[in-house]
Amino acid sequence: MKSPSFSHLDESGNARMVDVGGKPVTRRSALAEGCLFFPEVVAERLRAGAVPKGDVFQVARIAAIQAAKRTDELIPLCHALPLEDVSVDFQWEAEQRLQIRVSVAATAKTGVEMEALVGASVAALTVYDMCKALDKGIEIERVRLLSKSGGASGDYVRGTAAQES
Repeated sequence: MKSPSFSHLDESGNARMVDVGGKPVTRRSALAEGCLFFPEVVAERLRAGAVPKGDVFQVARIAAIQAAKRTDELIPLCHALPLEDVSVDFQWEAEQRLQIRVSVAATAKTGVEMEALVGASVAALTVYDMCKALDKGIEIERVRLLSKSGGASGDYVRGTAAQES
């Protein structure tokens, strides 16, 4: 049985950056989420805009955008990509549960999934940092890819029948 080929390893098993030189430039996009669960008092203060460190959502939005733009500096072997769009949205899923969604787009030779995931992760960490003085029991519950489009592997949408098989 042939062992699987790993794109980030050379024939000797050494780490390497994948050569994307021969790949076509296409429009790529990705959507990731990060979710946080807050103790009741923290959720109330956050909803009221009464967190001592300031506007949590604006700071987290800027943090997500900066992180997405610098993903190649944070994740080994990621390519530097010319991002064309990064958007960040916040939505309360429940009284104490906040969802952060980060959407990233670029016209490039490789995908932007890592940029969306890093943006969502750093946004969640920033919210935690800005609220931790109120209660350190805040939980970052999940960071995950919701969808991606473009590239040779095609489109992905979390939870669709084609992806679950």
